[in-house]
Amino acid sequence: MSEDLQQRFRKVMAGVATPVSVVTSMGDGLPHGTTVSAFASLSMDPPMVLVSLDRSSELLALVRETGRFGVNVLGSTQSRLALAFAKKTGTGKFNGIPWEVSDDLPRLPGAPGWLACDVAALVDGGDHVVALGRVLAAETTDGKPLTYHLREFGTHAVLEVEEEESL
Repeated sequence: MSEDLQQRFRKVMAGVATPVSVVTSMGDGLPHGTTVSAFASLSMDPPMVLVSLDRSSELLALVRETGRFGVNVLGSTQSRLALAFAKKTGTGKFNGIPWEVSDDLPRLPGAPGWLACDVAALVDGGDHVVALGRVLAAETTDGKPLTYHLREFGTHAVLEVEEEESL
């Protein structure tokens, strides 16, 4: 891909608001995790999600090995967690961060959404791998979501829509 196209693609994608989540897995009794903004619902029957993991990430290697991952959907007050887990190397990402084991996976207390998944498939996608996960457990609490848009954290706000607004 040309450098110009890559820059234009990056700019378009920066304009897409995405949810911010921390994907986790357990290896040798230790928690591992990474921040992702490429996370989406895939199927309702059966319940499935997809997450995109960097091909060279330590977490992807662990997800391949264990066949499981958790998704902690972060809330609007958790941008510091997103930054802590966005580091490239996984050793120490959990240092000083409270966590618990839920469904045999590392879970971040206070995250408004939690999903525990078995890997249904791993699909190559350029410099990333898309993990398709079959949802085994799902929990939610109140809270506004943490989103990422134009390289900044934010949250969702409801807009009033006029009845006769044209599409």
